[in-house]
Amino acid sequence: MTIKLNTEALRHARRLIKDATIARDTRGDWSEHAPDTDQENAFIDRHGYTEYGTWHLGEDTEKPHDTKARYSFPFGDFRRLHRCAILAIESRAAQNNHDDIAKAAKSLLDELDKD
Repeated sequence: MTIKLNTEALRHARRLIKDATIARDTRGDWSEHAPDTDQENAFIDRHGYTEYGTWHLGEDTEKPHDTKARYSFPFGDFRRLHRCAILAIESRAAQNNHDDIAKAAKSLLDELDKD
């Protein structure tokens, strides 16, 4: 398993922050705000795996492009970036030694909390 930072997703997250397409929720809310399997599948059916991937900071380059297993560390509900998801990513990535993803999440939090 080779999970690396998905740079296209990081650019997408920064655009969402710049455009204020965000939910300023709090730590622990992600379990309630994260899309469920049906929502993920519906999004993939409408937009495809490439667009699905832009909502995930992690990408396992050993997995096929057209599978959900390739993508990890989701940060939004396919409409908005969620602050609670970024908090969860920062913590989980650091715990699992995905330092580039943890660092990216920290930079996104800094951008979110500037205001």
